[in-house]
Amino acid sequence: MPTTTINIRTDSEVKAQAQNVLSKLGLDLTTAVNLFLRQVICNQSVSFNIAVAQLKAIPKLGGWEGKIYVPDDFTSPLEDFKEYME
Repeated sequence: MPTTTINIRTDSEVKAQAQNVLSKLGLDLTTAVNLFLRQVICNQSVSFNIAVAQLKAIPKLGGWEGKIYVPDDFTSPLEDFKEYME
């Protein structure tokens, strides 16, 4: 497929920061722009996300997922244990 050149202007700090993030994702600026353009074509929009993976794992709740309830008034359960806290 024949290629073409696109010239864009951006702030040098924006470019440097973007290159830093993209390198963490294993991408260079040219690949990221091509990815963006292909996604625009595919989705007929500019709404897509690419994010740097979180470095710290989120702890699991040990089987308690969906079983823990936190009331809107978070301090209300403490009344039951007030005598033990003084």
